[in-house]
Amino acid sequence: MNRKVGLFFGTFNPIHTGHLIIANHMAEYSDLEEVWLVVTPHNPHKKKNTLLDNHHRLEMVYRACESYDKLKPSNIEFGLPQPNYTVHTLAHLQEKFPTNDFCLIMGEDNLRNFHKWKNSDVILENHEIYVYPRIAKGEIADRYKEHPKINRIDAPIVEISSTFIRKSIKDLKNVRPLLAEKVWEYMDQMNFYK
Repeated sequence: MNRKVGLFFGTFNPIHTGHLIIANHMAEYSDLEEVWLVVTPHNPHKKKNTLLDNHHRLEMVYRACESYDKLKPSNIEFGLPQPNYTVHTLAHLQEKFPTNDFCLIMGEDNLRNFHKWKNSDVILENHEIYVYPRIAKGEIADRYKEHPKINRIDAPIVEISSTFIRKSIKDLKNVRPLLAEKVWEYMDQMNFYK
């Protein structure tokens, strides 16, 4: 019997308690045995803006996951050609870890645009999707509403954004409660987002 592993993709710039609440909820209250937090690399063709280097964001995810047995940081996309698509990452992971069944974790907001993803039909044919609720406007396509491979998980609705955290740090606000202690310490020590 294969292990079910959920993949939670993000730039994690920075990873915050909202990400951890969702990832942990998926690991504890669904049939996923583990959740991998996949750090999306910087796209070399895009302007960098406020995106920290890959290794710093991975380090923060690593520190955030340290005390959770079922959460694992992943840098799997760092070695893949850019720009990368989820369908390619999934194929690569399935080949590398044949005894795992990889499932996608996404917010309802992403499900609304899922039909626009590259090869979304192929993804859905081969992988389950675990959806967590978001406060967002817009309709979900009928074909996804009762789809047998789309699992809705009644996770807490967490509306914390990394953008808000970065802006708050720039404005000298205390955002410590929104971050895992070790992440906050690393950011503070490295003077990130100031």
